[in-house]
Amino acid sequence: MSRINVNLDLVRKYNIPGPRYTSYPPATRFSKELAWPTLAGELIRNNRTQRPLSLYFHIPFCESLCWYCGCNTVITTRKSSGAIYLDALEKEMDLMLPALNPEREVVQIHLGGGTPTFLSPDELRRLGEMIRSRFRIAADMEGGVEIDPRRLSFDHIVALREAGFNRASLGVQDFDPKVQLAVHRIQPYELTLQAVEWLRANRFASVNVDLIYGLPHQNVASFSRTLEAVLELEPDRLAVFSYAHVPWIKPSQKLLEKALPSVEEKLLILKLVIETLTGEDRFAYIGMDHFARPDDELAIAQRNGTLHRNFQGYSTRRGTDIYSFGMSAISQIESLYWQNHKGLSDYYQALERRETPVARGYLLTREDQIRRATIMRLMCDGALDFSALSEALHIDFRAHFSAELQSLDDLEEDGLIRQTAWGLEATETGRLFIRNLAMRFDATLPRSTQQHFSRTI
Repeated sequence: MSRINVNLDLVRKYNIPGPRYTSYPPATRFSKELAWPTLAGELIRNNRTQRPLSLYFHIPFCESLCWYCGCNTVITTRKSSGAIYLDALEKEMDLMLPALNPEREVVQIHLGGGTPTFLSPDELRRLGEMIRSRFRIAADMEGGVEIDPRRLSFDHIVALREAGFNRASLGVQDFDPKVQLAVHRIQPYELTLQAVEWLRANRFASVNVDLIYGLPHQNVASFSRTLEAVLELEPDRLAVFSYAHVPWIKPSQKLLEKALPSVEEKLLILKLVIETLTGEDRFAYIGMDHFARPDDELAIAQRNGTLHRNFQGYSTRRGTDIYSFGMSAISQIESLYWQNHKGLSDYYQALERRETPVARGYLLTREDQIRRATIMRLMCDGALDFSALSEALHIDFRAHFSAELQSLDDLEEDGLIRQTAWGLEATETGRLFIRNLAMRFDATLPRSTQQHFSRTI
């Protein structure tokens, strides 16, 4: 592990719109034409196996809107919303449960949002009981939850631990007061420090901190101070996201336009982040926006070639199927993706009719599955072993992807990849451009509209 030096000329050249590859094909390819009989048939086939399960629960509520946010949220101060939503989650689980093989173990649970800690401690305990009473939970289950330190009590942490959660991700974004005021998220350092101390006191095995660069009033000097403050918290993982400015999708982002940093300043912040975090063996660069301590499970999985990627980001749990619940939640099995209604009223109404609240999805072809596996290994390993992939996918990899492999000359000339005796691999510099490399193996892009995607760097 060594410090990664960022070549800004290459960043300028390759910083184009592209998928994040939490799925392949990307979610922009999902269709409303997916019929229930197709979904039901694939679920039956999937549940003839005992593959482990990963469960995701989307809790959409936030008490106030962060103006940079691009998530599927519901803004409300009505605390009664939590109990009503839990009733709906219970109905959805009970609709899905008959289709599931009871022998399948749940090895991973994740609460996302929104703000999962919008729920009261007792509601979190109720959710934990709802899950435990319906699913077979593995002894080493990994339970992750996204936390907002601004509206958090010690009892929230106790309740989450009682419900089986042992990993937490704290939203921070930036500690600079001027930036916080501009994005409508006031969060003093002391609140975050308190949250970390509570998590450690309750034996949470891992703490992640989320940051965003490219927000109003940020510059290299101010973000350097934020990084120093974050490192004092001693997180196990860091996710440092590039702010995606999409006001045509999220109108609240128009409020930020006058104070956004220049493109050049944003690139300098990116350089600062990567070189600071990978310096002095502090963090391993996992990929894209993710960093982990060298002894963290993610870093170990990356070194061992067992890293995985799905809608929840990078994961150590390979070979799992994701069954997701709640408004806008996306599920994933080997042959199929499906997504629930994005609107809360549509989600509730489907459940009132005792219908699964599925709005759209995608049935993968054999070719999709081959390309998904290829892109997965690129995103996780930064390399392709042609013989191993040929054997795993029952193809001649070089012949199958001959056109794609011939298209990589420019990446090799720029020092982003190198040919090896067994295949190809991204160089240390090229790992920053792994999405660009993955795009060369994506058969959907010529038919897609690339402005749907964030930039690759």
